[in-house]
Amino acid sequence: MEELYTWIAENMNYGVITLFMAVESSFIPFPSEIIIIPAAYIAINQGTLSLPLIVLFGTLGAIIGALVNYGLAYGLGRRFVHSFADTRLSHMLLIDRPGVEKAEAYFDEHGAIGTFVGRLIPAIRQLISIPAGLARMNMAKFVFFTTLGAGLWNTILAGLGAFFGHTMPEEVLIAKVQEYSHYVKVGIGVIVAIGLVYYIYKVIKANRAVEQKSDKEA
Repeated sequence: MEELYTWIAENMNYGVITLFMAVESSFIPFPSEIIIIPAAYIAINQGTLSLPLIVLFGTLGAIIGALVNYGLAYGLGRRFVHSFADTRLSHMLLIDRPGVEKAEAYFDEHGAIGTFVGRLIPAIRQLISIPAGLARMNMAKFVFFTTLGAGLWNTILAGLGAFFGHTMPEEVLIAKVQEYSHYVKVGIGVIVAIGLVYYIYKVIKANRAVEQKSDKEA
């Protein structure tokens, strides 16, 4: 992984960001932290990249990769996807039937918004496009919610990269990214969960206020 990081860091540009984020968002396992965080680090320390464009092209790549999963699931159907998930090749790609079924259950429970939230949850984010394709979700909605989720994810990672750019030397960056990668993902998931709970609370509170006002007027 360190050799790959070195190559990416030496050749970092918007095309590389788009390409590897497309790979990360498809069925090929690849950590987005290895792309977005170093790119933001370079933007802060070298000025050859722009943080907004890093998020933009990273999100574009995520959309491309997500559309690959969506298109394959849409065209091949549930039976093929589930059969493939049981193969050795699928397991090498870190895709298995329990993972696919977990993503399907999440999508079934949350619907279109699940495509947005699922992009922020570890172990779900790369697979959430598959049940969307299997359910033949409207493509415009799929792209919209994927863009929101991937954009937020990449913005958070770019923020971390910018923070690291001010606080640590480059030679220890990759080690720190690898060391804290899991904690970063879990932390983002927790933040999103708290945000959702707060949002639901506000919606329920607003609905109750409307109901109480209607009762008083009646």
